[in-house]
Amino acid sequence: MSEHPQQGMERRCDVAVVGGSAAGLAAALQLVRQRRSVIVVDDGTPRDLAAAVAHGYRGHDGEGPVGLVAAGRAEVRRYGGEVVTGRVLQVARAEDGELRVELTGGHAVVARRVLAATGVADEGDGGRRLAADVVAVGTRWRARVAPFVALGLEPVPHPSGLGDVVEVDATGATSVQGLFAAGDLTYPSRQLLPAAADGGRVGAMIAFDLAGEDLRTGPRPPATEAEWDHRYSGAPLWSGSPNGALVAELSGASPGRALDVGAGEGGDALWLARQGWKVTASDVSRRGLDRVATAARQQALDVECLHADANAREPFAAGAFDLVCAHYASIPRTPDRRAVRNLLDAAAPGGTVLVVGHDLGPMREPLDVAVASRPFDPDAYVRVDDVAEVLAGEDDWEVQVHETRPRPPGATSAGHHVHDVVLRARRRR
Repeated sequence: MSEHPQQGMERRCDVAVVGGSAAGLAAALQLVRQRRSVIVVDDGTPRDLAAAVAHGYRGHDGEGPVGLVAAGRAEVRRYGGEVVTGRVLQVARAEDGELRVELTGGHAVVARRVLAATGVADEGDGGRRLAADVVAVGTRWRARVAPFVALGLEPVPHPSGLGDVVEVDATGATSVQGLFAAGDLTYPSRQLLPAAADGGRVGAMIAFDLAGEDLRTGPRPPATEAEWDHRYSGAPLWSGSPNGALVAELSGASPGRALDVGAGEGGDALWLARQGWKVTASDVSRRGLDRVATAARQQALDVECLHADANAREPFAAGAFDLVCAHYASIPRTPDRRAVRNLLDAAAPGGTVLVVGHDLGPMREPLDVAVASRPFDPDAYVRVDDVAEVLAGEDDWEVQVHETRPRPPGATSAGHHVHDVVLRARRRR
């Protein structure tokens, strides 16, 4: 696929998690391991941010909160779960009954279920230094529920009288249909380990709730397919032009059989067909492929459309293609790197694999969440470096190009993407 648009992007997933600390990440991990699509939104203001180290967390005793969060995010991303930097302004009921999570910067996530893991905020005196041997502190706290007020969620007083909490049932469900809560938001004395345990338990309950709904309503497409079908239901997303790296690498190449993975609306597939390639355009979205087929008919080009998930078992014919290309393809990561293996296995002996991705450096720069949010998490998707790491252990492959280069002049891309990471490899046998 081509460039991701950045203004007012609407994402769709099974579960949106608001708050990416101990409880939120534990719930997300539980859900992504059960093959649910998850987007965690976190604004970087956990309750334990000031703590130097954390104790009592098995396997991580003495590690700081920052390191624990980084490890938890990496675990979620291994399964294709997203952790985006941003701030939730409001969660409201969408027209279809699902929940719409509105973020700063104009982005939104529409989810079947939402987990509130926002925690509580301690109310102190501003952090004064006191010269004393022992300091007894009686703090008050408040439940961070502002994003959920539009849904009618209201905290209740804690029996201690020191703050308020969100009431939930035994599954973690609140009084609002589809909204769950976990961690110290529901029980303020939960520190790191109990909060993570509660998040994992509630994550499992959400998975059971979704499974029950699926059994009642019948089969539905996977969340990734549903999201892209939704995005391809409106105006065209892309320019229709081929990606510049494809043109630069393959202009003048002898044509053969080509597989375009993540074909989107077909800009690359159609260009290859015009160069004489016998092209198979593959995508997880049927609506995207409908657009490819329509454009091919209009241009009198022969392009075969293949509806396939690159993470499926044997989605592509093995050893059948002289060229396998994937440009900015949004393929969720898996621990076994199945999609990478599927791409490589599709190439014939002597064939070429060309994978192009965004230079992710600009996407890791600091962000003011008060005014902007990241619309997606690039580290949750297969990266060019993932392909390079697999190829490094393969004797049957020769890496011909692996570099970061300026995006070709005239490329239709957003201003923050100015460099590509390009990998081109040839299968020896």
